[in-house]
Amino acid sequence: MSGDLLPRSAERIVLRRLSVDDLADFQAYRCDPDVARYQGWEATSDSEARAFLDATGKGRLLQAGEWCQIGIAARADAALIGDIGICLSKDETEAEIGFSLNRQHQGKGLAGDAVRAAIQMVFEETPAHRVIGITDTRNLPSIRLLERLGFRKIDTLQSIFQGEACTEYVFALTRRQTAP
Repeated sequence: MSGDLLPRSAERIVLRRLSVDDLADFQAYRCDPDVARYQGWEATSDSEARAFLDATGKGRLLQAGEWCQIGIAARADAALIGDIGICLSKDETEAEIGFSLNRQHQGKGLAGDAVRAAIQMVFEETPAHRVIGITDTRNLPSIRLLERLGFRKIDTLQSIFQGEACTEYVFALTRRQTAP
């Protein structure tokens, strides 16, 4: 794996490390119940969020068996508008990806730009042969985004999420599917 993998620019966004300077923008979407509805994380206090931003901003990226968090910034002004979590499996054969975007920036294709750039990074910098995304079947915007990016539904799971039964879809995109 090469040195620091970030920043990575796309047409309208930049993937970059998170920073404690992102606290207000981070909390703006992480404390929004509509954004948090299908996420595995919960809103936290400013002090907990600051500690998280500091730790993840300094953490190593794409380490086997560990989640890393990457900021999604608007290219125009570098303001944080969301983040992407990536977990490379212990055997490095696949990576799981999750994403959150400030509600004000949803529906504009920005999450697609960011997820596409993150997938490219995974395939360029790791031996992973596929990226998976797991989403609640009620999360139609995420399902549509994954399908637009070429992910295929490979499984349906019954789960307990935030204390209630739910159904989740598992989507996958292989390295071969992304080749030109």
